Amino acid sequence: MTATDSALARPTPDVLDAIASGVKIEGKQVTAALLKAERQTKQLRHQFSPEALLGTWRLRFTAPKKPAYKAGQPTAGGFYVPSLAAATISFSRDDGDRLTIQNQLQVGPARLRFTGPAKLLPKKNLLAFDFVRLQLLVGDRAVVSLSLRSKSAKAGDFATASVAKLPFFSFFAAQESYLAARGRSGGLALWARQP
Repeated sequence: MTATDSALARPTPDVLDAIASGVKIEGKQVTAALLKAERQTKQLRHQFSPEALLGTWRLRFTAPKKPAYKAGQPTAGGFYVPSLAAATISFSRDDGDRLTIQNQLQVGPARLRFTGPAKLLPKKNLLAFDFVRLQLLVGDRAVVSLSLRSKSAKAGDFATASVAKLPFFSFFAAQESYLAARGRSGGLALWARQP
């Protein structure tokens, strides 16, 4: 039995742990494991705290076409993010103890980074966010740093902005080694914790 076969035979959390640790499993199997975890979280009404999200997470797998089950099978397979392009998401607290988000894509020494405020609505596990700054860095040097016309600026203050007007992730897994969520557009994503 190969590592892939062994991972497929285990319960869903073990499959997602395997993906987070670098094992590659066929895309439809990963999508099925993500859909199963999403369904279990909804059934159990499990709620995540903001602390469960803190840290830096590398995007490992995404299924972008609103995957769901049809006749017991996932409708989309998804794909692994190539190692040449490191896509990360980070959550931290600012000086005022407010949650912040950073989304970054790195190719070689170049990094494209978006940052802004975030808020977690624990009853629904929705993390709403708004990017207010864009930076292009080469090494440690910021080549471009721009303020963005944010969605919350159009709606007023971020703290009172309606989630309906903001991008969000609906988290359904927050483990020590990985996070998983469905985005506003309906796609699924699995991130592995960065050391």
